[in-house]
Amino acid sequence: MSQTPPRYPRDLRGYGPVPPDARWPGEARIAISVVLNFEEGGESCLLHGDPASEAFLSDIPGAAPWPGQRHWNMEQMYDYGARAGFWRLHRMLTERGVPATVFAVATALARAPDAVAGMRDAGWEVASHGLKWVEHRDMGEDEERAAIRAAIDLHREVTGEAPRGWYTGRCSADSVRLVAEELDFDWFSDFYDDDLPHWMKVAGRDRLAIPYALDTNDMRFATAPGLDTSEAWFGYLRDAFDTLYAEGMAGKARMMSVGLHCRLAGRPARAAGLRRFLDYALGHDRVWFATRGQIAAHWRAEHPPARTERPSEMGREAFVARFGGVIEHSPWVAERAWALELGPGHDGAMGVHNALVRVFRTALREERLGVLRAHPDLAGKLAAARRLGPESAAEQAWAGLDALTDAERAEFEALNAAYTARHGFPFIIAVRDHDKSGILAAFGRRLEAGTEAEFAEACAQVERIAEHRLKDMLP
Repeated sequence: MSQTPPRYPRDLRGYGPVPPDARWPGEARIAISVVLNFEEGGESCLLHGDPASEAFLSDIPGAAPWPGQRHWNMEQMYDYGARAGFWRLHRMLTERGVPATVFAVATALARAPDAVAGMRDAGWEVASHGLKWVEHRDMGEDEERAAIRAAIDLHREVTGEAPRGWYTGRCSADSVRLVAEELDFDWFSDFYDDDLPHWMKVAGRDRLAIPYALDTNDMRFATAPGLDTSEAWFGYLRDAFDTLYAEGMAGKARMMSVGLHCRLAGRPARAAGLRRFLDYALGHDRVWFATRGQIAAHWRAEHPPARTERPSEMGREAFVARFGGVIEHSPWVAERAWALELGPGHDGAMGVHNALVRVFRTALREERLGVLRAHPDLAGKLAAARRLGPESAAEQAWAGLDALTDAERAEFEALNAAYTARHGFPFIIAVRDHDKSGILAAFGRRLEAGTEAEFAEACAQVERIAEHRLKDMLP
């Protein structure tokens, strides 16, 4: 059995030029997910058994970990988030009836029972943000798996139920897979790759990704390139909303994430910018503020995972059997295409087309000439005898070449013979792009062209024919 070549795992194709209609409830044109990251009490700290102090996302410029020491000022800034910032944001959201999803660090929840009660009383969705607010990138797989398991268990102890959504944040390349193997979550948010939810294969099953965003996130007050005023914060959120809302009104409904941290957006000046944005968005019609769980439930009902062909996952024999006839009678093109670095971006018509034509374009001239000579004459003897392949027969019928008069057939046969005698290969044209008169006009024009120019033109037509065929076969 042949070994599958390396496959590229990242999906750079996504929904392509035509994303699905989200069909948000109430004909909303934008869904807004407000996310409150609850990390205070779960950050790196010697009191938490960590080797150094926290250094990430605070108002201390250029902060660095202090190995073996507590960082008093850092701890105080995190304490502000839990003591004051959380409640300021809690009041702002609940007074406006805006639901929130909490990305909750389990150890932070365990140290803040009043905040947990406040989340519950507000009806907020409490998702998991891991066991501790620490980097996962250097964890071994067993260590990270144990941390994920402990986070789920502690989350269940503190809130009364297991989390249904997950966001690691400071994740490793294995985090999503390990989380998916541990519990069947409703959604995952360690994705920044789209303006809409999407399905992806993780650990052998379809998993729902609800993408997050770091640009519409108050972390920009603590990272570069940053924001420094509440007006800049409001303006950036407003511009993101306006763009997505306009796209939604044009029939391409979108989703927007607003990421908050108690110690950042919970500060008075920044909270003022958030307040202005919430009131601005609430002043528009057809806006759906929803938790990520609500978005996931809607997407699962309206857009369940599709069972589509995945050419990048096919074995060689299956790939060649499926696509070996796309380039006329030349299965070697498909064989070589399968050996390229394929990935999710090749799982549609244009992806397979790209792989096939790469092989065709880089083949030896004699090999490409063999492809040209494998094409049947237009309206020739094979067509008259109904001995064309199914693709060629359908294509010639498209332009009415299967219903010629005797005089028309004689004209085509004479042109075919003259063209082949002059250039050494049959006249090739993507008939779906032309009608009968247009084909005859092209025949006459190209018969007089130079052979090298015609060789290039015939190869381009082979590629165009392949594109049409693949669009019939794949999305």
